[in-house]
Amino acid sequence: MILVRYSCDKKEQWDTFVESSKNGHFFYNRDYMDYHKDRFQDHSFMVYDNDKLRAVLPANVTEETLYTHQGLTFGGFIVDSSMTVVLMLEIFELLLSRLADLKIKKLIYKCIPYIYCINPSEEDRYSLFRNEASLVRRDVTTTINLQNRLKYSSIRKKYIKKANKAGLTFSRSDNYEEYWKLLNSVLEKYDTKAVHSIEEIQRLQKLFPENIKLYVAKSDSEILAGTVIYENKKIAHTQYLATSIYGKKVGALDFILDKLINEIYVDKEYFDFGISNEDNGHYLNEGLISQKESFGARAVMHDVYQIEIA
Repeated sequence: MILVRYSCDKKEQWDTFVESSKNGHFFYNRDYMDYHKDRFQDHSFMVYDNDKLRAVLPANVTEETLYTHQGLTFGGFIVDSSMTVVLMLEIFELLLSRLADLKIKKLIYKCIPYIYCINPSEEDRYSLFRNEASLVRRDVTTTINLQNRLKYSSIRKKYIKKANKAGLTFSRSDNYEEYWKLLNSVLEKYDTKAVHSIEEIQRLQKLFPENIKLYVAKSDSEILAGTVIYENKKIAHTQYLATSIYGKKVGALDFILDKLINEIYVDKEYFDFGISNEDNGHYLNEGLISQKESFGARAVMHDVYQIEIA
């Protein structure tokens, strides 16, 4: 078995493997990963066993640390259904040996939450344990099991009713420019801005039109609220939720989320709101997570582990 550094001539093989994997995501596609290659020094690996590709690892290196991957929400080894625990132990041994040879002193490993896996895929978590990895970060994402849903809270029902009474309209939109203005005006109040620039999100949406979608609520022609959805095989994940002052008053965001949960993504397995943490997981935004939980969402962990390499 050998570990090979990713190179652009292997792009097609990488993408094909990710697409057929049991725990892949469209943002492991090289067209997505490479949009910010100027910000991260890519150091991804591909694992071959007798010329058969068995796993890929999206990764970047900063100084003497390998991350999996700083430009992605989460990511560890991407594997297919043939992966076993024993094989993963061998792969970790190979990886850690290579990193030691490269004088890399630390591995920061972001586990893939189980809700993103087609089949059970936690072989890497056991390998982390066996290699004395320490848990260095834990974020809480909040997720609805769409096939076994909990009821909305009374306040959510109230605002959805108010939005319907106000005559709001719901639709998918291609007007990212207008929505990004609303989004950044909201984020400015918290002294932050969208991770993706308008040019980046438009480019990514054109590359992945079936995975990246914008949904908005309008009053007449004015966008009052919206969210970008990252749609993967069995899960829809909200990104960049925002609402105007008037939109908040009439429940525009509740209106959108209700439509997505009950109509657009009703046949998915999960609807994920994303994390509510800061400070490497130590700070929990209780107001934000309570709002997500009021839709019937409950906690799923995003775990990050660290291995010190001798």
